[in-house]
Amino acid sequence: MTDSQKWLMFTFIVFAAWLVYLLAPVLMPFAFAAMLAYLGDPLADKLETYRLSRITAVIVVFSVMSLVLFLVLLLLVPQLEYQVGRLVNNLPAYAAWLNQDVIPWAQRQLGLDIKPVAIDELIDVFKNHWQKAGGIAANVMRSLSRSGAVIAEWLMNLLLVPVVTFYLLRDWDKLVAGIYDLLPRRIAPTAAKLADEVNSVLAAFVRGQFYVMLGLGVVYSIGLSIIGLDLALLIGMMAGLISFVPYLGAIVGIVMACAAALVQFHDALYLIPVAVVFMVGQSLESMLLTPLLVGDKIGLHPVAVIFAVLAGGQLFGFLGILLALPVASVVMVLLRHMHESYRDSAFYSQR
Repeated sequence: MTDSQKWLMFTFIVFAAWLVYLLAPVLMPFAFAAMLAYLGDPLADKLETYRLSRITAVIVVFSVMSLVLFLVLLLLVPQLEYQVGRLVNNLPAYAAWLNQDVIPWAQRQLGLDIKPVAIDELIDVFKNHWQKAGGIAANVMRSLSRSGAVIAEWLMNLLLVPVVTFYLLRDWDKLVAGIYDLLPRRIAPTAAKLADEVNSVLAAFVRGQFYVMLGLGVVYSIGLSIIGLDLALLIGMMAGLISFVPYLGAIVGIVMACAAALVQFHDALYLIPVAVVFMVGQSLESMLLTPLLVGDKIGLHPVAVIFAVLAGGQLFGFLGILLALPVASVVMVLLRHMHESYRDSAFYSQR
């Protein structure tokens, strides 16, 4: 590749990033639809092996995804909203437990001069904002009712996501083949090899880890519900969703669950079943979920994931969060390829 070609590629990348920044609100439903299509494409390909046509396989996959999303919105969102409201109402009890039990114990055992947390004002702020919101659904409906433009934009995005998802699912293989045909023949094999590596990383993390996170959230929520914890669904799903960083979800979840159990039951014996729930979840993850859903594919390093998500959100908002992992996967594969080329170069091997 000549210097002029390198500068041309660099200019194209900068221009594309600038264009994405400008069109971020418009690209949001397309990015979300592309993510859903990427998650559903393997299942559609699998159904095609059973002699179903592509359109029939896509209809089946699209119907299943729509049904699952509808059930999640119908069953999960109201429960989460209820538990968030309950958490806000219980904040005074958590503050009292922290100031009356935790801080005095730490002062006695550790000999530290820790002042009680002045959390009353913060609790009032939380409660006032929650009461003003009147719940998530009501707040959204009030916001939509104020502006016809907001209603039109919201409805357009709501209609665009399933439509674009359906067409992307139907034409996914054609789009990939079309992009490959546009590549210069000289670099097409190398580009295809790098694309396969990127797909492996994304499949291991985005597809596999997504299902692992969902499975852990279900396991934690059911387990905490069995022991009678009021905030079981909220804590369980939160622990599952942040489990893309190894052990972070379990650590955050067990700390929150232990605090909630102590405040709710006022008995340290309830910490034992809480610990058992998270031990079972971690055992299922290591012995069943991760080997079955992720396998031995190489995923992104947890630090790279955190940095990519934060940097994408800072630069491009929520669209940047959606694009962070694909971009990070491409960068990681390119860096790996550059590292291999460097190790094979004469510059590295010369003495």
